[in-house]
Amino acid sequence: MPIFHFKTNNILHQVSRISRNNVVRYMMRAYGRTHELVIFLVIFFGFFVGLSIKMTLPNMLNTFMNTAYKLLIDTVFYIMAITVMTGAISKLFVEFGVVVLLEKMLKPLMKPLYNLPGVASLGAVMTFLSDNPAIITLSKDKTFSQYFKQYQIASLTNFGTSFGMGLVVVAFMTGRGYGTGALVGLAGAFIGSIVTTRMMQHLTLKAYPELDSPMPDSVVEEKPLDEVVKESETNVKIEEEKKGPFLRTLNAMLDGGKSGVEIGLSIIPGVLIISTIVMMVTFGASLDGTYTGAAYEGVPLLPWLAGKIDFVFRWLFGFVHPELIAFPITALGAVGAAIGLVPAFDASGLIDGNAIAVFTAMGMCWSGFLSTHTGMLDSLGYRQLISKAIASHTVGGLIAGISAHWIFVLVSLI
Repeated sequence: MPIFHFKTNNILHQVSRISRNNVVRYMMRAYGRTHELVIFLVIFFGFFVGLSIKMTLPNMLNTFMNTAYKLLIDTVFYIMAITVMTGAISKLFVEFGVVVLLEKMLKPLMKPLYNLPGVASLGAVMTFLSDNPAIITLSKDKTFSQYFKQYQIASLTNFGTSFGMGLVVVAFMTGRGYGTGALVGLAGAFIGSIVTTRMMQHLTLKAYPELDSPMPDSVVEEKPLDEVVKESETNVKIEEEKKGPFLRTLNAMLDGGKSGVEIGLSIIPGVLIISTIVMMVTFGASLDGTYTGAAYEGVPLLPWLAGKIDFVFRWLFGFVHPELIAFPITALGAVGAAIGLVPAFDASGLIDGNAIAVFTAMGMCWSGFLSTHTGMLDSLGYRQLISKAIASHTVGGLIAGISAHWIFVLVSLI
């Protein structure tokens, strides 16, 4: 009986201790959630109350909705049309071997410029024609990754992101009549891609020298690129090869257009939400100085802050108007939302060829990396390198914008 009593007391003591620990953990979690809740409420209501005090609540709400609607009708559908057409072109390039030709042309540049195997050119072409995640699909393919060392695979996140949605961005800027600026911006993004890839490799090896080792199933010599492409396209059915050129062309265009629709749909939340908020802290009242609830009105908080260090942006990027800093800030999170700002800037007479060059370079190079790098590196198994990848890409994007500005200045002198 005493033994039973002892065991019972012991069990009750353990249960009590566990209960106390659970209560402590619950209180700590509750405190953390309460802390986050308070911060969120202060920021959320502080933002909208501040706007409503200046604009009045009805005008603020009307501007919020009207801006989102105008972006949807005037910008999102235009971008979607571009993604559908470029998607069809991209699929045709893949179907008839243009991608392989481009890879062969770019292969000699990979090792001296990026310290990457020649097959990495496939990643550059595919992300340029589509979006950032295309590089992850390739990186997980053993027929592709076997030519890389581990630190090189990790750097593909920065390398691929530098070209993400490149064709869409260049086509969008060119379609607005700024072809020269778009091409200069493409050159700036190319420079930025070299900086971010090399910097990522340097920081990775400095912190984790053990990653200077081959990937599993690595090979000594590279196969021809056309063989690598054929091996990686396992999803292509053999019977497709038996179809004639007409059916192959038709299927490629329709499949590519369908993928373009998916890209176009994926950018809608970013454009409508992020661009609307950015515009409401970028533009001011209507021309007569009053608030009417029309689209693209707001409180110019961002230009006011940028104006405090306007000389920095003017020298680095050649920005004449402080409002233009909204584009690179938005491109940090979503390049689709960033290019959604361009029509409003253009209508307000704020942009020129130099601004388009900087926009193209930074939009391509950054390509919303803050919202994608974490997931991309995590899927590759290099979560410990996230901070290094973000730091490297931040520098790379800045270099891209600076390079585009000064290249445009040199081109303008010719």
